[in-house]
Amino acid sequence: MQSRVKWVEEMTFLGQSNSGHSVVMDGNGGEKAPSPMEMVLMAAGGCSSVDVVDGLKSADQKITACEAQISSERREQAPRIFTSANLHFVVTGHDLDEALVAKVVADSLQKYCSVCLMLGEGVEMTHSYEVVKA
Repeated sequence: MQSRVKWVEEMTFLGQSNSGHSVVMDGNGGEKAPSPMEMVLMAAGGCSSVDVVDGLKSADQKITACEAQISSERREQAPRIFTSANLHFVVTGHDLDEALVAKVVADSLQKYCSVCLMLGEGVEMTHSYEVVKA
């Protein structure tokens, strides 16, 4: 897998993926676009959401929505790495098996989500969930 990032102007950068997609990033803390660190959190939420939705659909659960709400803490001094992050999943559907939702969410962060597993090497990663009846 490859990607590249081009400097556009001031502190604006354009990331280009090997699959042909582009994303703008802002080095000024998100003034014009997401910052690179915000992109890391969104990547963790996106990767884990794929696992959760796929796992529940594979188990024939009637999922109608899934939202990952990610909160994090960072060091105050440089390098301002993440020290902790929590992925809270709000899973909506009909007659969802709450125990299965709990298992799929935990398995994503502990076994399957590549982004979360990489972050977990130096970041305290936690998860939580809630089930909403549709």
